Amino acid sequence: MFSIKKRSTLPGLLALLGMFVLSGCNTVVMNPSGDIARQQADLILVSTGLMLLIIVPVIVLTCVFAWKYRQANTQAEYDPEWDHSTKLELVIWGAPLLIIIVLGLITWVSTHKLDPYRPLDRIDESTPVAANVKHMEIQVVAMDWKWLFIYPEQGVATVNELVTPINTPVRFKITASSVMNSFFIPALAGQIYAMPGMETTLHAVMNEVGEYEGFSANYSGAGFSHMRFKYRGVSESDFAEWVKTTKANGGEMSRQGYIKLESPSIKEPAKRFAKVDPNLFHAVVNRCVQEGTVCMDKQMAMDARRNTGLGGVMSEDSISFLIDQAACRVARPDELVQAKLEASVQP
Repeated sequence: MFSIKKRSTLPGLLALLGMFVLSGCNTVVMNPSGDIARQQADLILVSTGLMLLIIVPVIVLTCVFAWKYRQANTQAEYDPEWDHSTKLELVIWGAPLLIIIVLGLITWVSTHKLDPYRPLDRIDESTPVAANVKHMEIQVVAMDWKWLFIYPEQGVATVNELVTPINTPVRFKITASSVMNSFFIPALAGQIYAMPGMETTLHAVMNEVGEYEGFSANYSGAGFSHMRFKYRGVSESDFAEWVKTTKANGGEMSRQGYIKLESPSIKEPAKRFAKVDPNLFHAVVNRCVQEGTVCMDKQMAMDARRNTGLGGVMSEDSISFLIDQAACRVARPDELVQAKLEASVQP
């Protein structure tokens, strides 16, 4: 007596369910709405296609050889003395070498063409950027755990909301308030890091009206999962109306307001500010938002002048100030001492 076990249909059903669920996925990385992201998607497809030229034949031939030279096939040619074939060697080494050369050439060209620091030369595949077109500038600050967007030309700022007109080249200037993050809008362009004390740049353009997802692609702590924002590509007229509405809502992003906003928070709601300190982004990059703090760029310039001897001999007043600096620090706040030190050392 023996029993026949009924095969379970559960694995098959789970596989079909997985295929059904995945069929509804929006593969935005491979179907973006911005020209830079579209070129990057094309690069992925071309690179994958070139690699498949080797992978597919290898897989097919592996199966063919396994079938042809199976033990049961007595008709297969048996040649134990065979050890070399010039034609086969040319195919084995020549084809991969040609593919590597082509892939390397494509990578080299695309790396320079899609350099995020490189200003755009086209709006889309058929529309070059006119010589008199000015890139719109947006300053981006990655915070814990939210995004601050400053529009210096429009004089407004937002938190967790980004709006740009379509078919307009945009230059993003990106930094971070504390830890390193990564600015990423898959529909617009590839990700680029946001680092404290540094400024990175990303040039991009959105070609289609719509709402898209933006987020941090680099883990940065407890609120990382919710460090997301909505990005909207709108028409020129709708963008002008959005700026007008933002200015009418009131509110100001001052330095003190920034310091308050800088405190870690999770799921920060979208906010708009009708006014923004014009020097705020420079202060964030150079770590001198707090009033009286010496900015990094000025401090480095002062240190360079001291180390290289540039600027000549220090004045008697400057020497006297350095001598009584300790007493000044006791009598005055650190911010005033730093400001006086900065003012005393001039080129």
